[in-house]
Amino acid sequence: ILNEIFNALIGIIISVYILFSKETFIRQTKKCVYAILSPRHANMVLHLTTKSNEIFGGFIIGKIIDSAIIGVLCFFGLTILNMPYAVLVSVIVGVTNVIPFFGPYIGAIPSAILIMLADPIKGLYFIIFILLLQQFDGNILGPKILGNSTGLSAFWVIVAILLGGGLFGFVGMIMGVPTFAVLYYIVQMIMNYRLERKKLPANSNFYDAMSYVDDDGKYYHSEEDGDGNEDNNKEKGE
Repeated sequence: ILNEIFNALIGIIISVYILFSKETFIRQTKKCVYAILSPRHANMVLHLTTKSNEIFGGFIIGKIIDSAIIGVLCFFGLTILNMPYAVLVSVIVGVTNVIPFFGPYIGAIPSAILIMLADPIKGLYFIIFILLLQQFDGNILGPKILGNSTGLSAFWVIVAILLGGGLFGFVGMIMGVPTFAVLYYIVQMIMNYRLERKKLPANSNFYDAMSYVDDDGKYYHSEEDGDGNEDNNKEKGE
C-alpha cells in the first residue's frame, strides 16, 4: 500500500512538471520531426498526431464528464426513491458508463441483482429508472457532450469495443473506440488520397448501385429514364 501511495505521489509530481513544460516539449518534438523527416512526411506525422490528440482528448474527457453526471443523477434518483446501496450502485453505474454502448448494461445488471437481494420490488423500480436514465444519456446528454468526437458509426463503435475488450479487457473496451477511430481516419485519408490521384470522387455516396468506373478510369453514374433505358448523364459526381 505504501509503495502504491509513493508511486501515485511521484506520478502527480511528474505530471505537474510535464504539464508546466508542455509547450516547450511540443516545440522540441516538432523541431525533431522536421529535422528527421522530409517536409511532406513531417507534415503528415504532425497532422496525424494533432488529429489523434483531438479524437482521444474529445472522447476521454467527454466520456468522463458524461459518466460523472450520470453517476450523480443516479445517486439523487436512488436517494429520492429510497433505494438501498445508493452510493455503491451510483459509483458502479458511473464507472461502467465510461464504456460506450455496453457500459450501461454492464453496470445495471449487477446493481439490479444487488438491490433485488434487499428488496425485489425496488429492484424492478431500479431497472425502470436505469432504463429511463440511459435513454436520457444516450439521446440527450451524451450527444450534447461528446458530439461526433470519434467520427465512427454505431457499427464500428461496437466492433472497436468487442475487439478492444477481447484483446485488452476493461481498458481495451474504453480505449478501443478512440484507437479504432484514429486507425479509421488514417485508412480513410489514404483511400481518399489515392482516389483523388485517380480523379475519382472520394465521397462514398457516389458509389451506389448505379455507378461504375470504366476501363479508362472515368467515373459514371447511370440513371434509368422512364422507358427503362440507362442514361449515362453523370460523370465524376456532376
